[in-house]
Amino acid sequence: MSRLLDVRGLPPCEPLERTLAALDELAPGDELEVLIHREPHPLYAILAERGYLWRAATEPAADGSTQYRILISLAE
Repeated sequence: MSRLLDVRGLPPCEPLERTLAALDELAPGDELEVLIHREPHPLYAILAERGYLWRAATEPAADGSTQYRILISLAE
């Protein structure tokens, strides 16, 4: 099952906190898709520490800025 979490435009700490809370609900085989307005470098270290896999991509947003799409799953 895939879940979308859109944290674009939230103030600092909130995107990280909401993403970590959503990870607590992630079951094996599930994937969390996070949309964020800046690259979440601190998140990558936490994911590695906790045994998650992730893929990150950038794409243009409707307003012309860049958004980041992070796909996170449990390591098997």
